[in-house]
Amino acid sequence: MSVFREQILAGRVAFVTGGSSGIGLGIAKMLASQGARVMINGRNEEKLAAAVKEIEDLGGTATGAAADVRNYDAMAAALAGCRAKWGEIDILICGAAGNFPAPVTGMSANGFKAVMDIDVLGTFNACRAAHEHLRAPGASIVAISANHASVAYAWQAHVCAAKAGVERLLQVLALEWGPQGIRCNLVNPGPIDDTEGMRRLAPTEEARAAAVRTVPLGRFGTKDDIANLVLFLCSEAGAFCNGAVFVCDGGQALMGARALG
Repeated sequence: MSVFREQILAGRVAFVTGGSSGIGLGIAKMLASQGARVMINGRNEEKLAAAVKEIEDLGGTATGAAADVRNYDAMAAALAGCRAKWGEIDILICGAAGNFPAPVTGMSANGFKAVMDIDVLGTFNACRAAHEHLRAPGASIVAISANHASVAYAWQAHVCAAKAGVERLLQVLALEWGPQGIRCNLVNPGPIDDTEGMRRLAPTEEARAAAVRTVPLGRFGTKDDIANLVLFLCSEAGAFCNGAVFVCDGGQALMGARALG
C-alpha cells in the first residue's frame, strides 16, 4: 500500500471521520500500515465493524466509533474515548462528506443543508471537539476537501459552498492553532476510482469515459494516491506544511469548470 518501507507512524494515534468506506477507509488503512493506532468514525456500525476487520486482517490496529459528525456531543464523546483508549491524538482526518448531483432548481433546502451540515459543521465539530485531546505540539489535521472550493461546477452548488467553507475553516485553524504546534492542511482529490462519489457522478461507462477525458493524466486516481499524500502531511516529511491546499487530481482543476460542468 505504501511507498515507505518502514513504519513511520509507529506509536501514533489517528482518528478518521468518514473512515468506514471509500477514500476515508483508504487513508485509515494507510495510516495503520505505517504503525498508527486508528479509530474509525462513521454512522453505520456494520460498516465500521467491517472496516476495522479489514485493517486488522492486514495486521493493523483499529477500532470503531459510531457517531454522527453533525452531532457535537457525539463527536466529543468519541474523541474523548479515543484519548482514553490510546492517549493523545496525533492525527485527525476530517473525511466525512456528502454529495449528490443536482441543479439548484432541482435541489431542496434540506438537501443543500444536509451537505453543508456534514461537510462544514461536521468538520468544525470534529476539530473543535478534538482540540483538547490533540498532542501539542506535533498534531496534524487534514481535511479531505475538493477543488469545488475554488472552481464552480454545475450541479454542485451545495458541494462548492461546503468545500469553500471547509477550506477557509482549516486555514483559520492553521492561524489559530499553528502557534500551538498543530498543523492544519487540506487535500483536494480529483476523480478517485472505486468510490461512492464516482459511482454517483459517473454511473455509466459513457460517463466514466467522459470523466477520464477531463484529466490530463488520462486516468482516474486511486485511493492510495490520496492516502500517500495524507501520509506525507501527517509525517515528519510534512512538518512545515500548514494552512495549505494540496491538489491531487491528475491536473483536472486546470480544465476549470469544464471538468464537471
